[in-house]
Amino acid sequence: MKIAELRQRNKEDLAKNLSEDREKLRQLRFDLAAGKVKNVREIRKIKKEIAQILTLLEVNK
Repeated sequence: MKIAELRQRNKEDLAKNLSEDREKLRQLRFDLAAGKVKNVREIRKIKKEIAQILTLLEVNK
């Protein structure tokens, strides 16, 4: 998701996205350890999105 799209969301939506992304990241890490992940760049993408959401939540306090 692009940063411009994230900026348009309210805090509740951002918090929901954050929890969903953290769950996706957790699942990807388990799958990576089990050898099921073919696209390891997906982990980097999810981590970047989590960082962007956390930044927006911090700025909007």
